[in-house]
Amino acid sequence: MIALLLYRTVADHVLPWMMAFATRMLARSLNMPEPLLHSTGDYVVAQVTAFEHSVGRSLSPFRLARLLRARWRGRH
Repeated sequence: MIALLLYRTVADHVLPWMMAFATRMLARSLNMPEPLLHSTGDYVVAQVTAFEHSVGRSLSPFRLARLLRARWRGRH
């Protein structure tokens, strides 16, 4: 019972405070306002997602394995 209370206290109060503090410190170290940091993060996530959908599919391990097997068969 005490452990559950401790975990809920940490999850409800300490973690959001730590995330806000880390965001604030990152914004200060990069010398940019927090809202700009958030929007920059959203932009980076959008760019990475677009890259993964366009190029990432062609670099999938299964596709690369098929290409290597096809080249191996072509040499023999």
